[in-house]
Amino acid sequence: MALASTEKVILGSIAFAIFWVLAVFPSVPFLPVGRTAGSLLGAMLMVIFRVITPDQAYAAIDLPILGLLFGMMVVSAYLEKADMFKHLGKLLSWKSKGARDLLCRICLISAISSALFTNDTSCIVLTEFVLKIARQHNLPPHPFLLALASSANIGSSATPIGNPQNLVIAVRSKISFGSFLVGLLPAMLIGILVNALILLCMYWKLLSIQKDEVVAAVGVVAEEDVSSHRFSPATMLHVTSLDSQERNSRFEPMDIQSPPATVNANHVKSLRNQFTSNENEIHQVSSSAPPSARNSIASKETLPDGTSQEMDETVPSKVVISVTGMKDVFPVKCSDGKETLASRYKRILWKPCVYLVTVGMLISLLMGLSMSWTAITAALALIVLDFKDARPCLEKVSYSLLIFFCGMFITVDGFNRTGIPSTLWDWMEPHAKVNRASGIAVLAVVILVLSNVASNVPTVLLLGGPVAVSAAAISAAEEKKSWLILAWVSTVAGNLSLLGSAANLIVCEQARRAPDLGYTLSFWNHLKFGVPSTIIVTAIGLALVR
Repeated sequence: MALASTEKVILGSIAFAIFWVLAVFPSVPFLPVGRTAGSLLGAMLMVIFRVITPDQAYAAIDLPILGLLFGMMVVSAYLEKADMFKHLGKLLSWKSKGARDLLCRICLISAISSALFTNDTSCIVLTEFVLKIARQHNLPPHPFLLALASSANIGSSATPIGNPQNLVIAVRSKISFGSFLVGLLPAMLIGILVNALILLCMYWKLLSIQKDEVVAAVGVVAEEDVSSHRFSPATMLHVTSLDSQERNSRFEPMDIQSPPATVNANHVKSLRNQFTSNENEIHQVSSSAPPSARNSIASKETLPDGTSQEMDETVPSKVVISVTGMKDVFPVKCSDGKETLASRYKRILWKPCVYLVTVGMLISLLMGLSMSWTAITAALALIVLDFKDARPCLEKVSYSLLIFFCGMFITVDGFNRTGIPSTLWDWMEPHAKVNRASGIAVLAVVILVLSNVASNVPTVLLLGGPVAVSAAAISAAEEKKSWLILAWVSTVAGNLSLLGSAANLIVCEQARRAPDLGYTLSFWNHLKFGVPSTIIVTAIGLALVR
């Protein structure tokens, strides 16, 4: 494609530059509007500058990718509600054999969970837990945090649903889920092993502590901290607000570890009189209560005998529970004392149903069904099976991320229409043929550099089409291989620096904000490990991509 008019080239470059600056550095002093607004600003400028028409802008938005992202976010929200990620955390402490064993487990579990539930979700779930383990036996946290972030990036490369750039590649290349997995799974497995070995070599002395100390520390965290840790799979900081009707129908589980002085004895006694379930039943059901439950403070409470009792205004919100909210969470019994069918279903069958739907979704993806519609169907099935208002789980979807993608699609398409990317590729194409080793090396270096300069998703959008067309001129097999190389290198490139991927930033931010455990993973600490790991893992993986 030839260069467009000089006016379009200049204005399109300005719009793309503004998008790039705000996407890579969302808090720039002169315009601290964030990534999402920066993406929309870039898209709007492309239309205002007439680089792209409004109809072309709408056509540039890839709806299948947005549908797949949305569906996976909803599925992740319901998996969190079904305690899937709590069980993943407990795997880290099961029969632990020491600090080095713990680091290897973090690498493995992070990689597997990232391949199935996206790398961002994996990092959000495990960061605080990993930080607590490291702190409890006085180890510098950064080896474990590096293991978590780097393994999440490498593991996510194996499947189309592992990260956003793979979603783009799978949809645009039309490579099936199974073919994608077969092509990149060997590279991912060897990459995880090599990455773990590099971590062990670099931090061997720091990980040399007694086995008993690690087992004791991990055991305490696993039982007490993981079971109470809640997260939003879509965003790092997510605050929801419910209207008054929802507040009256939900409650926040009572904090049984609160000091006796903070609990109103009369109120607790009245609650015990109202609910005859034994303590084991209460513990069982309250552990599965939705994390988005809200406090409800009422001025009066009706007792079982029909009288009303004034409630103490000074009772903390954690122990003020509405009767209506209790009916939604605790097993409801009929007048004859029998448990209702709905409550029995929620207690016994709901979690297995969530897991079965998720497994069914993965099987459907392996069978080659439409990835976006499969994910949306699984999300809707989970919503129906929950038999509750879906708003709390739908509020966990990162709609700002979906809007960011819309703006990015428009901005990148406008920049492509200037002819600059195609002109640069025409100059580079003879040296980047995927049918020879030197060409693969050149292509990998270009992808590696662009992924750290312009971020991996824009890199895939810019290079995907030209690279695929060049490879298709050789053979259909080479075209498929070029897409897989793009997926592998753009994903592993995120390990090069702290700013290389969103997963790295999530781990850094989550660790910094962890209550009483705050730790800052510095740019240089990450770079010291990231450069050798990225180069070695990328090179080994390129030899295994099929």
